[in-house]
Amino acid sequence: KMITSVPGASDVFDFGVVTYSNPVKFRVLGVSESTLADKGAVSKECVREMARGAMALSHADIAVSVSGIAGPEGGSEDKPVGLVWFGLRVKRNGKAVRAEYPCLFRGDRARIQLFASLTALDLMRLAAEDATSARRRDVAFLAREYL
Repeated sequence: KMITSVPGASDVFDFGVVTYSNPVKFRVLGVSESTLADKGAVSKECVREMARGAMALSHADIAVSVSGIAGPEGGSEDKPVGLVWFGLRVKRNGKAVRAEYPCLFRGDRARIQLFASLTALDLMRLAAEDATSARRRDVAFLAREYL
């Protein structure tokens, strides 16, 4: 709704996929079963594969993936509530540039989900602005600058 409520969104937004369960991450986005078993859904490797799968499905120039633990349960010492991984994949000059970054948000479930959504949107905005500007910068730099 954050994207499609904006008039003209259909000019730039193809589709979105919510893959809440691991089997859907595997079936729809092509996340490997070994990644899910060994690294987990909330991991750098998982969001990398999710973004790659989303880009392959849509043929988009920018794909973002998000996987996190919004709580209140589900956290651990290694992966606390509020941990969110972001994957970004951008086509540039016929090649895909990728970046993956973790964030740790504080607050209740709704706040964590809101900040994760806003961060994903802003990463897409930064990548889109950079893709059309004369001053080219690495996508990883963009993400570090924001996060």
